Amino acid sequence: MQSSPPHESPWSPAAPARRSPQDLAGPWHSEAACRRDEAGLFFAPSQEPTAARLSREQAAKSVCARCPVLLECREHALLQPEPYGVWGGLTAAERRVVLSRRRRRESAGRPEGMPRIA
Repeated sequence: MQSSPPHESPWSPAAPARRSPQDLAGPWHSEAACRRDEAGLFFAPSQEPTAARLSREQAAKSVCARCPVLLECREHALLQPEPYGVWGGLTAAERRVVLSRRRRRESAGRPEGMPRIA
């Protein structure tokens, strides 16, 4: 997944994701299919209408579907966690669902009496 440009444009994310250069320097990032696409495809502009958002997200997911590092990108977005944009073929809302399911599985797997760490 590529980051948004530093200048403000109509396609700037509603709130820019905070990333350090080290976050994007991983070996998987240089192979990402989205490096050749417009960042606006992956991040919502402010006040984007629902129909436009759904269309843009589907187009971004199409890029992700052909990406050789889809799983690495997705895992990066889940571990960070990336709060905005399409990463690894998932929207921010879809990633929240995945993270919630992971937490439930992890909670179910802990021994009885063990405190839950937030």
